[in-house]
Amino acid sequence: MPQLSEPTTAVHRSFVAAMEEFAAEGRGAPADGSAIARDLRRFGDSWQNADVFAEYVAFARSQSTEETAAALGYVPTSTYWYVEGGTYYGRIAVRHRLNAMLLEYGGHIGYDVRPTARRRGYATAMLRAALPRAAALGLERALVTCDHDNVASRRVIEACGGVFEDRRGVKLRYWIATPAAEPAASSPPSSSA
Repeated sequence: MPQLSEPTTAVHRSFVAAMEEFAAEGRGAPADGSAIARDLRRFGDSWQNADVFAEYVAFARSQSTEETAAALGYVPTSTYWYVEGGTYYGRIAVRHRLNAMLLEYGGHIGYDVRPTARRRGYATAMLRAALPRAAALGLERALVTCDHDNVASRRVIEACGGVFEDRRGVKLRYWIATPAAEPAASSPPSSSA
């Protein structure tokens, strides 16, 4: 069964194939402000190379630190990949706090499931697994947003306890109470880089 993992080189080939799937559906365009789009634009032409991919994995892991995030103009973000063996199914990002843009648009948690792995319950499983990690960061509740016409994402958020607050532009905003953090949940499981 797939589980959340820190970014790891163990899924290199599958990750690259997943990014090709995202690109094929139009992700990565200049107007796409998602993390996957930014990564496609920055690394997409070179992460087939194992050394470059290892650098990307280190980069993805480093964004949880205040120093790295501030240098990029972001809030600290812990990124987890949903993997099983050598297979990459998706990613989920837990932002440690909100800034003005995240309060309106992005929320605390964002996730993506590769196109060929959708409709298997992976997004719901990822979000459920990420909530204790958000609690371990001190978040009593997490803001999760989706486009108003993204019915699948709405169902995922609601299945995980999301309570609708409002719509701002094209975004629906939901708050999800995080479970009380267990001692083991305070430090994410480590995996090899």
